[in-house]
Amino acid sequence: MKTILKTVNPATLSFAEAILKDADIPCFVLDQHMSAMEGSIGAIPRRLNVIDEDAEEARQALIDAGLGDNVFYK
Repeated sequence: MKTILKTVNPATLSFAEAILKDADIPCFVLDQHMSAMEGSIGAIPRRLNVIDEDAEEARQALIDAGLGDNVFYK
């Protein structure tokens, strides 16, 4: 799996998930429940992951939707 987006903004994360769903690209959110550990301060970014084969297509879908500043390339 590859991380394609990191954000502390829940609206950005939800929008990105919707973009990938519309593109029929399965995704998985990591660190979604870390707010319970961090005290709900939003310091730990949530990571949106896809399988390796879908990474480039998913990144391009997010860039096309205007989320290019949040796309993660490592």
